[in-house]
Order: sequence, then structure tokens, then C-alpha cells
Amino acid sequence: MRPLRYSINVTLDGCCDHRVGIADEDLHRNAVENLVQADALLFGRVTYEMMEAAWRLSTRTVTMPDWTEPFARTIDAAKKYVVSSTLERVDWNAELLRGDLEKAVQQLKQESGKGLFVGGVKLPLALAELGLIDEYEFVVHPRLAGHGPTLFAGLSKYVDLKLVSRREFGSGAVALRYVPKR
Repeated sequence: MRPLRYSINVTLDGCCDHRVGIADEDLHRNAVENLVQADALLFGRVTYEMMEAAWRLSTRTVTMPDWTEPFARTIDAAKKYVVSSTLERVDWNAELLRGDLEKAVQQLKQESGKGLFVGGVKLPLALAELGLIDEYEFVVHPRLAGHGPTLFAGLSKYVDLKLVSRREFGSGAVALRYVPKR
């Protein structure tokens, strides 16, 4: 069974707004390492549209630092599944997942391969509720944002986790990797 891994950048005060984190070469390299552990990415509509706008190489209009190129190439080439009831169609190596989320994700997990990778805020909340996330990575940035959004707001039950690794970056950010206690 392919594991479903989740990673998110978050400030010390719990903000997971992608615009407030510290973007540097080390953190992008960590993200690439995460992406290459997956056969496919799983996104909700908002995250898919945000990532496509920033990282789709064929339509990119913004010049990014050279050190972002490995991340850009990796995410651009990756197979993507998009969970959305409002999008009519997707491309960018993507296909829509509709219907029963639990059933659809369980089917993807049953396929052979290295794993699945999910990012974002709302979709991971639904996946955590269903007990489908096999590994959580929180990249904690040494910054106070003073605003949200926050992670897992509205989660109906505790998800107890066990720390399995910790990695520090030159920026002061720390990647904390957890697995659910089962």
C-alpha cells in the first residue's frame, strides 16, 4: 500500500498562509525530497490552482530564483489528482477525483508505488478526519504571523502523533515528521 504523506509550512503561532513562510534554498530542497518520494500529488482546488499559477513551467510569467528550479521541474512533471466538485476540468498532468473521498483515496493508496503526497489546508483536514494520512511533516518557521489560516481548524477528534524525525535548517525552521499512533 502506498503511504499518504502530508507536509505544510507553519509559523510558530500556527499560521499556514503560504505567503508568510521563509522561502529559501534549503526549504525548497526539502520540498523536492518530499515530492520525489511520491508517485502522485493530491490537491484540493485552491492548492492546485495556487501551485499551477506559480509552478507550471509552460505558462510561467514570473522569474524565480535559480534555486527554485529543481522544485519547479519536479512539481511541474508530477502526476496530480485534484479533489474538487467545482472544477469542470484540469490539466497540468492532473485528473479530477470526484465522489466519495475516502473510497477514492483508499483506491489510490492501494496502487503499488512509492507513495502519495498531499499539501494544503482543507483537504488534509478531511483526510485526517478519515484517518487516511500516514505521515505528517510540519515545517515550523521561526516567525509570528499574527493571523491565520490555521491547521486542522474544526477537527472533530484528536489525532495522536509520534515524532519520528527532526531536521533543522539554516533559517531556523525545523521540519518535524510524525506518524499517527495507531
